[in-house]
Amino acid sequence: MTQRLNYSQQSPEIFKKLVDLSMAVKQSSIDAGLLHLIDIRVSQLNGCAFCLDMHVKEAKIHGERELRLHHLAIWRESPLFDARERAAFAWAEVLTRIPAEGVSDEAFAELRTYFSDKEIADLTFAVMTINAWNRAGVAFRAPPGSADKLYGLDKANLS
Repeated sequence: MTQRLNYSQQSPEIFKKLVDLSMAVKQSSIDAGLLHLIDIRVSQLNGCAFCLDMHVKEAKIHGERELRLHHLAIWRESPLFDARERAAFAWAEVLTRIPAEGVSDEAFAELRTYFSDKEIADLTFAVMTINAWNRAGVAFRAPPGSADKLYGLDKANLS
């Protein structure tokens, strides 16, 4: 697959703003480990090869267990995730694939069982942000692994 265009070079000001948003999300109330898993799950749903590759490597570098990475695609059936993580994954999925009828009160109530209002807002921004990156990655076909050295992802030893 050939990259269609380098969107960071074509729109550097907007790209920088999205990077800034990503950095703000990393400083939010949501645990870094959960953010990695959310980024991976949303990237799986959206079919973004670049982001999926990047976030699996980030999670591995930051100590995520390999089996949990493999089980993320089957999180509903896997015993490896706790109730809080499951609620976050369900929220990420419903926001990524917004149903025609919108987000249900039940989905929101389930999330509220495990997260504060601040955490819900931060988690929502995290999902919005990875969805934005995924759309750019899919639209412009960013090659997986092409920024590994730049982001230090070669340390994951997953080549």
